Amino acid sequence: MKLRKSLGTLSLVFILYFTTSGGAFTTETLVHEVGPGLALLILLVVPIVYSVPEILVVGELASMLPEEGGYYRWVDRAFGRFWAFQNGWLTWMYSLVDMAIYPILFIQYLNWFFPELSPAAKWVVQLGVIWGATALNLSGALRVGRWSVLSGFFVLAAFAALALFSLPHMTHAPWHPFATATQDPMKGMAVGVSIALWNYFGWDNASPALGEVKDATRTYPRALAFALPLVALGYFIPLLPTLGASDWTTWQDGGWPQVALASAGSAGRVIAPWLAIAGMVSALSLFSALLLSFSRVPFVMAEDGLLPELLGRVDARGTPRKAVIVASVFYSAFVLLPFGSLVVADTLLYSLALGLEAAALVALRTREPELRGAFRIPLGRNGVAVLAAMPLLVMAFVVAMSFLDGEYGTPALIGAAVAIVLGPLAYRFASRPRRLVA
Repeated sequence: MKLRKSLGTLSLVFILYFTTSGGAFTTETLVHEVGPGLALLILLVVPIVYSVPEILVVGELASMLPEEGGYYRWVDRAFGRFWAFQNGWLTWMYSLVDMAIYPILFIQYLNWFFPELSPAAKWVVQLGVIWGATALNLSGALRVGRWSVLSGFFVLAAFAALALFSLPHMTHAPWHPFATATQDPMKGMAVGVSIALWNYFGWDNASPALGEVKDATRTYPRALAFALPLVALGYFIPLLPTLGASDWTTWQDGGWPQVALASAGSAGRVIAPWLAIAGMVSALSLFSALLLSFSRVPFVMAEDGLLPELLGRVDARGTPRKAVIVASVFYSAFVLLPFGSLVVADTLLYSLALGLEAAALVALRTREPELRGAFRIPLGRNGVAVLAAMPLLVMAFVVAMSFLDGEYGTPALIGAAVAIVLGPLAYRFASRPRRLVA
């Protein structure tokens, strides 16, 4: 059986929406940490200096090489199998941290309805999120795409209703005060940009499923062009009126239902539970969309003989069933571990993977100038190199600032270093059967 090309532009837009954002959830944490004005400024600057360059780089690579495996195949074409494996390895390492976050976000909003859940009950719910998303993925990429569209509209509608009913209750400028009175400016900037980056990075995440996208050479760049403004507006539309209609100092993690009660008047009593449900829908959709992506990495590695052959098999629906199940088993195990202090490692590992992809574009522009797809950045090789460096410089700044905090920087550095060192060892082990066969 072969993979089926079932994802069109609309489905891909919302898969990108959920592999990158998933709504304004977690921006309440950003506001609480750094203050309204600084939060809004960071959310405005980050997509300009970080997301736009990344989208252009990813868009050209996806258009140039619209193959299943995405970034793994791009690095393989530019630098060979070893570095492609390292790219896939780094991606999988940060996914173990990243995917542990979404079941926790689900619990945050489930607590609105059931605030007294026991640790055992929370664990069962987290596993339910993982395997619910797994069941959706096993039904095929087409259904993951349709679910993403429906849940995306549901989440966006909830925040649009909140914004609409908060407008009449605005009493002050949403950007006042600019920053928290007690926050150290540099530490506040590092924390704020870290949260904003987490809400804006991942534009390459859907690329491993490129082989399941219709006319991918045109569709992926087009979907990126729609997804970025959708994500940015999804932050600013609810934040501006609610910041002007409520006391931002009361905002906290998972607090959008409380924000609705404080800013939307009598309508808040209806919008608050809607937002709580939307938070759970978003967490499930985030996990589902990212599982679609991350499960394709071991699938293509198995095709190359670097992982067991069974992971490279496709079922009657055109789905790599075994790769999806194995990925979910790993995520089920890692959701039990405390990852709060390793979120910076998540950013560092993603930075390294993204660096390989950016370098791949520069290398391919140099070695194979005739290789191109429907979209191409209208810059020469040097201009592309500068553009590719911009998101990496932003990442480097945030990681460096985070390391100044020993509580988070040290565990992150250790965790990332272990993952990086294990990469070449894992490749040596994975490639051994290939050498024996040869």
